[in-house]
Amino acid sequence: MKLIHLSDLHLGKRVNDFSMLEDQQYILAEILQIIDREKPDGVLIAGDVYDKSVPSAEAVALLDDFLVRLSKRELRIFVISGNHDSPERMAFGGRLMERSGIHLAPVYDGRVEPVVLTDEYGPVKLYLLPFVKPSHVRRCFPEREISTYTDAVAAAIEAMGVDTTARNVLVTHQFVTGAARCDSEELSVGGTDNVDAAVFDPFDYVALGHIHGPQQVGRETVRYCGTPLKYSFSEAGHKKSVTVVELGAKGSVTIRTIPLKPLRDMVELRGTYEELTLRAFYEGTSYPRDYIHITLTDEEDIPDAVGKLRIIYPNLMKLDYDNKRTRAGIHLEGAEDVQQKSPLELLEEFYSSQNGQPMSEEQRAFARDMMERIWEENEG
Repeated sequence: MKLIHLSDLHLGKRVNDFSMLEDQQYILAEILQIIDREKPDGVLIAGDVYDKSVPSAEAVALLDDFLVRLSKRELRIFVISGNHDSPERMAFGGRLMERSGIHLAPVYDGRVEPVVLTDEYGPVKLYLLPFVKPSHVRRCFPEREISTYTDAVAAAIEAMGVDTTARNVLVTHQFVTGAARCDSEELSVGGTDNVDAAVFDPFDYVALGHIHGPQQVGRETVRYCGTPLKYSFSEAGHKKSVTVVELGAKGSVTIRTIPLKPLRDMVELRGTYEELTLRAFYEGTSYPRDYIHITLTDEEDIPDAVGKLRIIYPNLMKLDYDNKRTRAGIHLEGAEDVQQKSPLELLEEFYSSQNGQPMSEEQRAFARDMMERIWEENEG
């Protein structure tokens, strides 16, 4: 049984005010070429299909085209909603689409029925668990104490009644403890969304979405495939890919990746204005078409630097300076760290600076609960 694992398409996303739709259309066409070469039995799309819960018309049209093209290849497609998606919108038309081999996870209601595929070794049961929070699962199991994301996912999996003697695959969208994050992902309050990898023990392969860098978490068969495109400069060093999973007899799983080449890469350049504008520096490179973050090291600011640099680098997304003046600015020095810290960490730092002592565990728990409640109300 061969499966292609995708996730976090984030269709309709804008990065630094640049629309990524053309890049997404390009990379989906490349993925279709890989599917044609690999001839898998199924394609798994593990959430964050869209970048917003109410996607643009262009993003919806792009997904529609991709699913139609996939369905014409006579394979099975499995799609779940992620934290950026509206589960109701993603589930719409799901029962009708099953006739075309497209399985859309319904809104979670406490039940997850597997879709069964068969090969020469027997059945493979695929379970589709969309992104869930403790409050979602608690409604379905009021008799059970569910306070953490691990509790919630564990309860959802236990209710599936997984037969561990069979081959089982789970498609889900959560943050598994130990995964390495990057700037383009949504930070939760104080790491409250962590899920312990041990809850996935009943499954031969876990197709995860949510984290943008391809990686395994714990065992090799609990895996994030990562985004097909780079969505922040913290991902500039990532090697984006498609994950191919092959299940043999029970206990036999092989995993490999196929690199993806984007229409435009994300590149970070550093140097003086004079160095970066020399024809010898950029000629023969992809820089003039790539998405660029430039750090100028000139001691004096260059008048209209962005406008001038965009003559050579039209997709310049971000411009910074690194010189004596910027390094001397205390508040500027921590600007990058702010983007990487959770709201709770920022509150703890503010409290400590104002009071000369850290928050107590009781204060931290109170703040975390309040933030989580506000977060859930805003998303609801």
